[in-house]
Amino acid sequence: MNTVTTRESKMLGDRYVCVKHPSGLTILIYPREKMRSTYAVFGTRYGSIDKAFKRSDEPEAEVTPAGIAHFLEHKLFESEDGDAFTRYAEIGASANAYTSFETTRYLFSCTENAEKALEILLDFVQSPYFTAQTVEKEQGIIGQEIKMYDDDPQWRVLFNLLRALYHNHPIKDDIAGTVESIAAITPEHLYRCYNTFYNLNNMALCVSGNCDVDSVLALCDKMLKKSAPVQVERVLDAEPDSIVRPAVEERLAVASPIFEFGIKEADGGRHRSEKDLAVTEVLLDIMASDSSPLFRRLLDASLINEASFSYEYFEGTGYGAVLFGGESSDPHAVCAAIREEMRRLKAEGVSEEDVRRSAKSLYGANLAGLNSPEVIANAAMTMEFNGRELFRYIECFSEITAADVNARIQALFNEDKTAVSVIWPLEEENA
Repeated sequence: MNTVTTRESKMLGDRYVCVKHPSGLTILIYPREKMRSTYAVFGTRYGSIDKAFKRSDEPEAEVTPAGIAHFLEHKLFESEDGDAFTRYAEIGASANAYTSFETTRYLFSCTENAEKALEILLDFVQSPYFTAQTVEKEQGIIGQEIKMYDDDPQWRVLFNLLRALYHNHPIKDDIAGTVESIAAITPEHLYRCYNTFYNLNNMALCVSGNCDVDSVLALCDKMLKKSAPVQVERVLDAEPDSIVRPAVEERLAVASPIFEFGIKEADGGRHRSEKDLAVTEVLLDIMASDSSPLFRRLLDASLINEASFSYEYFEGTGYGAVLFGGESSDPHAVCAAIREEMRRLKAEGVSEEDVRRSAKSLYGANLAGLNSPEVIANAAMTMEFNGRELFRYIECFSEITAADVNARIQALFNEDKTAVSVIWPLEEENA
């Protein structure tokens, strides 16, 4: 028997359903009658940080080679009868998948044949097929991918920063693993991790856009294979609040210098509520959006450009940081300006007017996102995997006060926990 809960927001004037299926799967269905396209994502709480884990039905924790989550993502599209991409192409659907630090997701988008596309998704994700020969072939393919990312300046500048911020947390390690770690992966590793993390109790399905609740559930009843009620615990080493080093610099083939500046959050392992996220988003919008004094000063001084400058709250299980990045002729001057703005905000705080303006803008942006099936499905799944709820997060923007933001400023902005990563252009031969 399905357990169906309707999640409704009177403020937003919208609703979707959350279903706990007898198989163990959590299903989120968000119909939008006026949309022509259907988008679905089938995901598992399994990402690159899950190198060590403990199953609830076993007494000991287990450690596996780095890169298995990403390896599995590649391999699940293959079967004895062909690959899932070919099946999708035959019905005119677009499919993809990706592995992040904490999740692996398989997705499709289509304007017709949505039921058939969903059937393919539920079929291949539940049908692993690994042999020694296919694993060996994939090791070569992923090995080349790893080397390609090693030469990618944007990838390098980010991971150099994460290694400067984090001592032990696997967030600092490449999502795909290393050439050495993937060489150790066997079919037995893949089946072991598949059977652990692709347990439907550890997964979620979200379907949005042009879809019907009853039709989705009928297909799930037909396709889903009941899973044992096994829970998986992430095993992470303790992470100090301190950073590893304040700066990392290297030279690669870039046209102009690029940088990532990070502020490591103390107590990064705590659970963050919907309001915690919303408050931090308001703080960063006030501090660094394109209407902020900091942004204007940096732009007027030609230290940043509008196309590349970015900021985000980067958080998850056991980690949290604020990141700023982009191109700059003088990255250290940008970082000095960010530190100065941190000091100013700690001393002066923000006003209720600043908060209302920013919160209203972010509320509107999130509301606009509900017009995209892709945004809906991925946002709802991310919230679900982190013990949060989509509507509650959006509603929080109407509740935030200056006191909330000023408390966050004091807790977050610690100059002792900042680091910078810079990629400089290669030196001229005659320089």
